[in-house]
Formats: sequence, C-alpha cells, structure tokens
Amino acid sequence: MIVGIPKEIKDREARVGLTPAGARALTAAGHRVLVEAGAGAGSGHPDAAYQAAGGEVVPKAADAWGADLVVKVKEPLPAEYPFLRPGLTLFTYLHLAAVPDLARALLEQKVRAVAYETVQLGDGTLPLLVPMSRIAGRLAVQVGAHYLERPQGGKGILLGGVPGVAPGLVVILGSGTVGHEAARMALGLGAEVVVLGRNSRQLAHMEERLNGRLSTRVLDPLVLETEVQRADLLIGAVAVPGARTPVLVFRDLVGRMEPGSVIVDVSVDQGGCIETARPTSHTHPVYTESGVIHYGVPNMPGAVPRTATAALTAVTLPYVLKLAAQGLERVAREDPALAKGVLLYEGRAAHPEVARALSLPCKPIAW
Repeated sequence: MIVGIPKEIKDREARVGLTPAGARALTAAGHRVLVEAGAGAGSGHPDAAYQAAGGEVVPKAADAWGADLVVKVKEPLPAEYPFLRPGLTLFTYLHLAAVPDLARALLEQKVRAVAYETVQLGDGTLPLLVPMSRIAGRLAVQVGAHYLERPQGGKGILLGGVPGVAPGLVVILGSGTVGHEAARMALGLGAEVVVLGRNSRQLAHMEERLNGRLSTRVLDPLVLETEVQRADLLIGAVAVPGARTPVLVFRDLVGRMEPGSVIVDVSVDQGGCIETARPTSHTHPVYTESGVIHYGVPNMPGAVPRTATAALTAVTLPYVLKLAAQGLERVAREDPALAKGVLLYEGRAAHPEVARALSLPCKPIAW
C-alpha cells in the first residue's frame, strides 16, 4: 500500500504523522511511504532521515495526499479539502462534532475517515488519545501558570506560593487522563488542587495516586459554582468520545471569577466545556473576557512537537501497519477497537455519537 504523510498546515503545528522510524517499519514491510518535503522538520526529523528510512520525499502536498492511506495529526483544514476523494482512507485526529463543515466535505467525497480519538479498547481506554491527553494536561498547568503572571495580564499569583503565603488554587473539571495529568503537574508546583468529576471511581483513584493539596468533589451545580469562583486557574478537561463536550460553566459564572484569573479549556477541540471558551491558536493563544484570561489552543501538544510526535507514533504505528497490510475493512472486522474509530465510511456516518452531534442518521457498518 502507498502511505502518505502530508505536512501539517494548522497554525504552528509542527508535529508529523509518523517519525522516520515509523516510515522504516512500513517500508520494511513492503509499503511505499510518501512524505511531503519538510513535514518532519518541526519535530526534528529532516527529509534526509525519511529517505534513509526508505521513504520517498515528495515536493507537493498533493503527492502525499494521493496515497491510499493518509496518516496525519490534525483534521484537514479547508485548504486541504480539494485533496479529499473517494477511496481515500484518512487516519488522524478529527473531532468532527466541532467541525461540521469538515464532516460534510468528508461525506461528500466518500472518504473513509478513521479518528484516533475514538479508537477504543474493551475496557473503555482510548489508546491513541491518551498520549496527547497526558501532554495537554501537563501543558495546561504550565500555560496557566505563565498567564497568571502579572506581565501577561494575570492576577500575579505564583501557583506554588512561598512559605507564609498560600499557594494558588487550580480547579480541574474532569477526572480522566487530562484531569489526572493536570492535577499531577499542579501538585508538583505546590498548588492547591480541586478536581470536580462525575466518575467517583476515577476520583478515588486520583486521591490514592496523588499526594499533596488535592481534594476531589462529585460535580454538582452548587459545588461547581463555589469552586469556580475561587479558582485562580480553571482547567476544562471533559471529554465524551465522538461527541460535543457538554458545557458545564456558563458565562455568568465566568463573570464571577476574580479578574486576572485564567481559564485553559483543553476540551475546546470538541466544542469546550466552558461557555466563554473558543478556539485560539499558537500565534494568538489568549483573549480576555469578563476580566478572565482564556487560553483555547485546540492543538496544545503541537507546542512540544518532538515529544508529541514520538509519543503519537508509538501508539499509532501498530494500527498503521495493520491498515497498510490488510486494508480498513479487514482490520475493522478483526479489531473492534479500530472499528470504533471509523466515524464516516463512504458517504455515511458510522459512529453513533458523531451522527448525533451532526444530526445525521447513523448507519453502523456490519464489518
């Protein structure tokens, strides 16, 4: 099979779909790998490294997109829609509930769209989402601490405090991977941490694993209202596989936060769990609303592309190898986890949450 690795064009997105080591694994298995020139440069992987791995460096995006299987990091942007076509299998993060125009373009072109974020194991684990969730959770605290500094417009809080002065308060909405990693990072800085979630088992697990100024609460309206108003840094870490993120914090409550507080909504790529949050970019990462600084970069791990690309390839490569060797239909029949990643298939919505979010009929595929 021919596997294409286009260069990412999202604002300051320097990750790449596969490392040269991933390309070597594919070429060793007899596949062709077409890498757009410069695709790996931002992640520390020059064109020569892909050539040494047996890959073919191609000059244009259209060349890489012309492959049977295209492996990316982020969803296609409008400038890439002309590359979509029937027969193409696209394997990447998609988050279609937040980008209905892309969903329509994929449907119209009958693309086989397989999303990293909905590949799901029998125990509910999302193996291709976990590495980026870990990175985003850790970055959320790092970024939030930066914007709490007075020169950045923040209230001038040091999250860890100092002897004799109370630490800052980090409130985290969600107890999954992002929430866990954000709590771990915040505690490492010495902050006080409150995690609000609906999964009591996950909350108990966090309390057992993490020491420090950590407390957990089962999320209800009164607890939410109380803790959000106290937060120096509020982190949105809520996710529903394939669906739009439910809004938990509304505009009125944001307006009651102290001026100079910071919101980092990691779930903004799926619509966001805070009403005032909207997607930003690495070039223009923040804006202020109701006196509160909002950070809404949907591709946060793109800020650390060397780490992120290596972590992503480690988990996606086994699936890429199977897709290249056997094709989507056979892999989906034999691997239930991968089958759950198929959002759209040749003009129909195949995933129930995506279909619901886009108000489309769901036509499950009998693999």
